[in-house]
Amino acid sequence: MSAGNARDAVAAASAALEAAGCESPRLDAEVLLADALGLDRSVLISDPRLEIPAPLARLIGERVRRRIAREPVAYILGRKGFRYIELAVDRRVLIPRPETELLVEVARELPGGARVHDVGTGSGAVALALLDERPDLAVSASDASSEAVAVARANARRLGLDLEPAVLRGMPAGVFDLVVANLPYVADEELASLAPEIRCHEPHEALLGGPDGLDAIRELVAGSPPGTLLAFEHAPQQAAAVRALLEEAETRRDMAGQERVTVGRRPVPLGRTP
Repeated sequence: MSAGNARDAVAAASAALEAAGCESPRLDAEVLLADALGLDRSVLISDPRLEIPAPLARLIGERVRRRIAREPVAYILGRKGFRYIELAVDRRVLIPRPETELLVEVARELPGGARVHDVGTGSGAVALALLDERPDLAVSASDASSEAVAVARANARRLGLDLEPAVLRGMPAGVFDLVVANLPYVADEELASLAPEIRCHEPHEALLGGPDGLDAIRELVAGSPPGTLLAFEHAPQQAAAVRALLEEAETRRDMAGQERVTVGRRPVPLGRTP
């Protein structure tokens, strides 16, 4: 028994999502429907008269209702693409974002055999992308959240990549050629202004960084051995403040031209060598 065709289902879902304030209602509708049907989105677009079986119509309806409540598409599907890998994601971790790819690009510049540690790994996005693209690097990872580490470990196993993240706040023992970190950097007072997808669904402990958003970044700088090379993701308006925490600092811009990742060294106290 059919519950209608794809064209009508996409139109109805798009209208409902637009009324709910979703930014890309038609795209979201097509992605949710295509996944429920087990099809590529291009097939859904090219064959609008495709019939939808009644059992799948119920699944589609449930997913659309979740999106109307502004739950992110990535959480509804349970996955998100990041560079050349696909990661399982849920409400225990932030959804990987394109701007975070800059941290991967910074680490890719290292010579073979370099040691890289990913602090605040979350789903494991940065560390796993590095292992996928630069298997010659020695990559490790950690996160203060045991729930996030469980997600990262599961992603590593599913992708067949050798990563065993540790539950740890801050820097582990050891010497690293580069430490990358996507730590919480949203100022506490900015929470109310965030989109409902972020404010209501993503883990606040992975978002909020204190009054100016830089508490976790300052803590990692202070806890790193002098001379350690660090790369931080941050908000564009925080770039100057992050540079001020480091020596030999430079800021990289994301694809939108915004200052997004700052690379520099933990200052060496006067009279000491790293």
